[in-house]
Amino acid sequence: MNLIIDIGNTRVKLAVFKANRILKKSTIQKSLFLKEVKKIISNEEKIKNAIVSSVDFFTKEEELSLRAIVNLTVVSHNLQLPFKNKYATPKTLGVDRIALITAAAQQYPNKNVLVIDAGTCVTYDFLTYTNRYLGGAISPGLTIRYEALHNLTAKLPLLKTKDTTFLIGNSTETSIHSGVINGLVNEIDGTIKQYQEQYTDLTVILTGGDTNFLAKRLKSSIFANSNFLLEGLNHLLKINID
Repeated sequence: MNLIIDIGNTRVKLAVFKANRILKKSTIQKSLFLKEVKKIISNEEKIKNAIVSSVDFFTKEEELSLRAIVNLTVVSHNLQLPFKNKYATPKTLGVDRIALITAAAQQYPNKNVLVIDAGTCVTYDFLTYTNRYLGGAISPGLTIRYEALHNLTAKLPLLKTKDTTFLIGNSTETSIHSGVINGLVNEIDGTIKQYQEQYTDLTVILTGGDTNFLAKRLKSSIFANSNFLLEGLNHLLKINID
């Protein structure tokens, strides 16, 4: 069995895989992740391998602590990848994006695939049917948009994402909700349309923490999979230990 550790911008996701199937999954605070990982490994004797993907700080002390109890792989551009990386600056390519394209290469071979990861940031990553990763885009997610309106203005309040469907806001708060939510939805729909105009038979995957919130609002045809990054990390681990 494999242990998958995804250290994101705001939280840590843990998953135990048996082959390609998730047996357990949890989301925890960053401060608790090392303690929780050790607990999982001690309770699951069949876990022999683990992989860490971190877009935030992952210290050398934490790495050494994990290597002492499990065969650990740390995601980087130096790993064996199941796709041709055509990014102009491969050393700067985020490890989360590497994992997402790994999942696309494994699950959708010979297809043009656009992976949209909607979390703290929204990332767009494109894999061609010839298995070449070309790059994509990085945009502010819902939380950042709310925070920017509050932090970079004098009087606008700090709001949290609200389940709304209106277009016209009739107060400052409802106007902010309309601008943030409809703005991002229109951005995603518009980006998908631009890709569809250039690439035929496009498969679109939506993943990330805001998957469920955004999926029901998009006009474009998508496949929603909140576990896509975890699945990519599991496959990346398998091809680098076999």
